[in-house]
Amino acid sequence: MLELRPTCENCDKPLPPDSREAMICTYECTFCVECVTKILENVCPNCGGGFEKRPVRPQNQLVKNPPKGNRVYKPVDMTSFKALKKKNVNVHPKDR
Repeated sequence: MLELRPTCENCDKPLPPDSREAMICTYECTFCVECVTKILENVCPNCGGGFEKRPVRPQNQLVKNPPKGNRVYKPVDMTSFKALKKKNVNVHPKDR
């Protein structure tokens, strides 16, 4: 079950369960689409993987399976991320 984390890890933008702007990696690291495209260039700063749009949980399922609400706010340290980004930015996520 997806956690549906409530904010972008980098900029802390709210990403409610019905957000169309939430992007996740395979480990559910959660970022907004703007950070993924303009800053991270589809490279997860935590695992090096790529991102996909987070699915929206149907409203009737939110009562039964609510989001965990685990807010993770740790802005990307661009200095340490630079090497990981350079290594992966031009490689398709399945080939990383």
